[in-house]
Amino acid sequence: MLLLDKPLGLTSNTALQKARRLYNAAKAGHTGTLDPLATGLLPLCFGEATKFAGELLDADKAYAATIRLGVTTDTADAEGQVLVTRPVQVTQQQLDAVLPRFNGEIMQVPPMHSALKRDGKPLYEYARQGIELERAPRCVTIHAIHLHDFSGDLVSLSVDCSKGTYIRTLAEDIGVALGCGAHLAALRRTRIGRLTLEKAVILTELEALAAERRTDLLLPTDALLDSLPRADLTANDVVRLGHGQAIRWNGMVGRWRAYGGGAFLGLCELGSDGWLYPRRLIASASENTAANA
Repeated sequence: MLLLDKPLGLTSNTALQKARRLYNAAKAGHTGTLDPLATGLLPLCFGEATKFAGELLDADKAYAATIRLGVTTDTADAEGQVLVTRPVQVTQQQLDAVLPRFNGEIMQVPPMHSALKRDGKPLYEYARQGIELERAPRCVTIHAIHLHDFSGDLVSLSVDCSKGTYIRTLAEDIGVALGCGAHLAALRRTRIGRLTLEKAVILTELEALAAERRTDLLLPTDALLDSLPRADLTANDVVRLGHGQAIRWNGMVGRWRAYGGGAFLGLCELGSDGWLYPRRLIASASENTAANA
């Protein structure tokens, strides 16, 4: 897995394909889309790690956001067409009073310019055709929202939130609450789960490195699962697991990282019956089992 600092203006898929070619990876995937307008943390998975890319989709995330007050756009961000412009007469006291309303569980209506699908088609395709569809509000959680700077019509915030939170929608809703309208002017993702931007590499730096130096930047596959408890298995249990068989295990019911001889094997799940079931194993685990059989 590679922690990439996605640049401004690139789609997540374009950034992924550029990195995939640098690593000559046959399989590659990312762990959560960033819009072209957004920069920041984009974990990329190569090879067997792609089996676990979905693990970060449910993780909490953190962002640094800049909101422009007084201007409403059709996409709720700076890439959209301006719909309404209003004078900004917001005070620091008003902003301090409004922001706490967005802490905790809130309801958000997903934007039309999003990748959510309706009848197999992403909403943004309908939006490009001028079609507005009704969207049901969804409950998301803002764990923390902090004001860092307020100058003129620009507001800088940091936001810690649950999966499924649209910062564009949050910016728009803050503008409504202030009575002047707003849109998201800039966005930078700083954290996904336990993964942070501090260890991410920018694409131009990656392109300039020799192949062996690029390899040094890769994290092991199990870095995607480091929040889960670890199960170190015996050689016999490794063989059973590789054959798709459950093994007896004591511990907390739920998902576990499985290891054999210190090597990562994959994702398992411990049932309430005390059996540890294989859920998603890396190919080398099956190969090792075949070699030991």
